[in-house]
Amino acid sequence: MTRSRIAAVLLALLTVAAAERSGPEFALDPELVARSFRPFEDNVSVRWDDEHFYVESSGMPRHPMMVGIRAWNGQVPIPQPYKGNNAFRFTLRPRFAATPVSARETLFRGAIAIAANGVPIFNPIKQDGRTDTYLAGELDDFGGHAGRADDYHYHTAPVHLADQIGTGLPLAWALDGFPLFGYIEADGSAVQGLDWLNGHSGPDGLYHYHASPDYPRVNGGFRGRIELREGQVAVQPRTRAIRPSTRPIRGATITHFDNSGEGSYRLELDFRGQRQSVSYTLLPAGGAEFLFTDSSGLSRSETYAKRVPRGGRQGRDRGPGNTRPPQRRGR
Repeated sequence: MTRSRIAAVLLALLTVAAAERSGPEFALDPELVARSFRPFEDNVSVRWDDEHFYVESSGMPRHPMMVGIRAWNGQVPIPQPYKGNNAFRFTLRPRFAATPVSARETLFRGAIAIAANGVPIFNPIKQDGRTDTYLAGELDDFGGHAGRADDYHYHTAPVHLADQIGTGLPLAWALDGFPLFGYIEADGSAVQGLDWLNGHSGPDGLYHYHASPDYPRVNGGFRGRIELREGQVAVQPRTRAIRPSTRPIRGATITHFDNSGEGSYRLELDFRGQRQSVSYTLLPAGGAEFLFTDSSGLSRSETYAKRVPRGGRQGRDRGPGNTRPPQRRGR
């Protein structure tokens, strides 16, 4: 199928007849939306009702994680329970907001979009409201890292997914219901005339966002109506932290990350010329065992029992874990 044909199909499926649309209001075909996620159906499940589209996943991508981080926050990726009533959701009937929301002013916590591979996308600016995570060296080679609840998420658009998704389909969906495309239009043409939110309306009138190599890199906020609460999208999944959040290790570079596929992971890092590692295994009953090894080979272990979410939202569940005293203390 040619690019022009794919683009025509996309526009036909996403756009409703004029009689069904009043002013700046749209209706999305859920079957078309589902096509974005289909290449990742072994990791992502989708469903919908008359009003909303739901995305279920563990938040763990197929690609390698963490490698390339030059300023490590001390967190590691752990699968999250984004399922059932805790799934991501966005409206199938997006409409323009009277006052768009700027990601420069708020949205510093929680997700603002969901990628086609089931990984959440956050504001490029971190929770302090100032730091650009990309410029600070806090992101891996794919634009992601683990948050305070050990929840992996992106802070840049997942343009690396384009080859898997195919031409003409979005890379992600903003939580206001509008699609997020890559560096080109659905028909393969150049992107022109983006507004301050990194979005614009296509020939059919459908508003959509685009990725960009510079800030905001993803949707720069929300053109569509959406409910906010405490500076983040009100309705989104809760993370489940296994352990308390850690302190950043500035100057630590992640050099290797391995996933055995059976709940065991190993992260290697270089800190001031010394090699260290963190190995962790998820326990069958919940929780995890961690082993921290320094450059001299000294190790300490920590065990965390399964914890129940305490009402925190994305990246904010940071209650205490159960820790076993270290067997041996490193430096």
